Amino acid sequence: MSDIIRLLPDSVANQIAAGEVIQRPASVVKELVENAIDSGGDAITVNVKDAGRTLIQVTDNGKGMSPADARMSFERHATSKIHEANDLFSIRTMGFRGEALASIASVAEVELRTRQQGEELGTFLHILGSVLQKQQTDHCPEGSNFSVKNLFFNVPARRKFLKSNSYELKNIITEIQRIALANPELAISFFHNQVPVYELPSENVRKRIVSLFGKSINQSLTPVETETTLVKLTGFIGQPKFAKKSFGEQFFFVNGRFMKHPFFHRAVMQAYERILPPDAIPSYFLYLEVDPATIDINIHPTKTEIKFEDEQAIWHILNASVREAIGKYNLMPTIDFDQRGSIDIPLLPGRGSSFAPPEIEVNRHYNPFQHESYPGNRNDFGRDTSQIGHWEKLYQGMEEQKDGETERDGETERLGDGETERRGDWETERRRDGETENGQVTHSLGSEQEYQSTNFMQLKNRYLLTPVKSGLMVIDQREAHARILYENFMQNFNSHLAASQRQLFPPVLELNAADAEILNALREELHQLGFDIRPGEDHHFYIDGTPGVLSHLDAKELVETVIASFQDRPVDLMEEIKAQLALVLAQSSAVNYGVPLKQEEMTSLFNQLFACQSPGFSPAGRKIISIIALADIENLLKS
Repeated sequence: MSDIIRLLPDSVANQIAAGEVIQRPASVVKELVENAIDSGGDAITVNVKDAGRTLIQVTDNGKGMSPADARMSFERHATSKIHEANDLFSIRTMGFRGEALASIASVAEVELRTRQQGEELGTFLHILGSVLQKQQTDHCPEGSNFSVKNLFFNVPARRKFLKSNSYELKNIITEIQRIALANPELAISFFHNQVPVYELPSENVRKRIVSLFGKSINQSLTPVETETTLVKLTGFIGQPKFAKKSFGEQFFFVNGRFMKHPFFHRAVMQAYERILPPDAIPSYFLYLEVDPATIDINIHPTKTEIKFEDEQAIWHILNASVREAIGKYNLMPTIDFDQRGSIDIPLLPGRGSSFAPPEIEVNRHYNPFQHESYPGNRNDFGRDTSQIGHWEKLYQGMEEQKDGETERDGETERLGDGETERRGDWETERRRDGETENGQVTHSLGSEQEYQSTNFMQLKNRYLLTPVKSGLMVIDQREAHARILYENFMQNFNSHLAASQRQLFPPVLELNAADAEILNALREELHQLGFDIRPGEDHHFYIDGTPGVLSHLDAKELVETVIASFQDRPVDLMEEIKAQLALVLAQSSAVNYGVPLKQEEMTSLFNQLFACQSPGFSPAGRKIISIIALADIENLLKS
């Protein structure tokens, strides 16, 4: 039998490595910018076209490379950062594995222009799919200029799985934010299709945070500073009142490198325990300085996951430092003990005291209309007081109502045959799905109209209860309202007719570049729902109008919720966008649990629910309606 094991060609091996290191255009930006940082430059420019599909260009003013180094840099495992295995435990640079440039060159067309400081001529390289096409001397500025064109041109499957331009651009912006926060001393410029997104000068950490996330975040930043033998911790945390319901402003850095660390995130969240709502997430920008020998940054190809030798101890230091900052800068909710101007309420005496509250005598037979001082009983103007002697008879019969009708806000509604048919349709659907109670299919709701009428009761301000012929119907009020709103929004999408409520004072949204890109991608669909959002300068947006059905809600918070729901989701297929938008808006604007409803509100909710196409389940797939059979109730009461 012939031998079957052989070495892979370098081009194939590089493409396999690219599958781990280069996942999308943002990965290329990350690797090239990190190399630019290692070059020692103080100014970096990033220029992309079509969210990186067509072009990714990274220019720096660093030390540049010689002709030999320029050619060698594209070989796999070629690096200037380490020479032996022990060097892995003293790494201070960003790149060191020697896989980035080789991986990029294997799946794209790469051009490099570089010149060392003090040299008259530089070097030009053109590599296509790991194959060197040209190398020659070139007149170029000092530093390096990498141009990556037609990413994944030779791997169609990888290119096909790239998401929309807005989603890929959002990922690039996120990488730029991480690098800019880790290196505030660097001047970084970022352009997309020749339009500036960021033009950041060299600045301190606080100013860099404000430059990236807007001026509004400045007032919420609270400094954190702790130094121990294990770790030096600096940075900023956000005040609890500025916490958001979505991620996006949570950053950990260790030795100038961004990292993801869920364990340390829990340390921060636990420090905010009891002073934040359960769904709120505070902002934090925390920088850790540790001995490189106590961490391992080589456990993941993208180097965003880092292993710590003293993880438990650093967790406690981090938690205590955040708690100290919260207490030191008085971020906890306070109790006002100032008693000036308050009412002095005496304590009730103990048993055996002769103290008793004052008694008030009331004449229960007193009638003000029969008193002589009442003007109507005086004959000052010759008025005949007999005209008002039996005034209470004027209201007799006013409370009588016709059978089958309910009175609401001065209007009378009759439960018609159409409503009966809708209830019957839902019950027919339940029978078709095979849903039974006690082994038998329940009777049609349409035949139980006389049992339902407007006899509703609200349980714990959470469920609506109404009797039916077969037992007791239980309706989840929030999920029912979400189903009603969802179908209304989807109908607006299909009809392109949505009533918009104009805002007298339009709220202003100040977003970072990534969130602004999400909102720009969603503006057309939001407009179909009744939102009127006008873009301004510096990623500012003005909400001029909101859907009429949502006019009672906070427009700014509503749009922020929509943006947060799309932060980790690609904005691609239009139908999926519409369904997701309708779902998010319905869930965020549905009536909350704990809200008491009036009888007419419960009736309206019931009628609108059974007018929906799918009244049995919420848009998220949760059950809305359940019927407790009479037999089950009787079994509960048996001794």
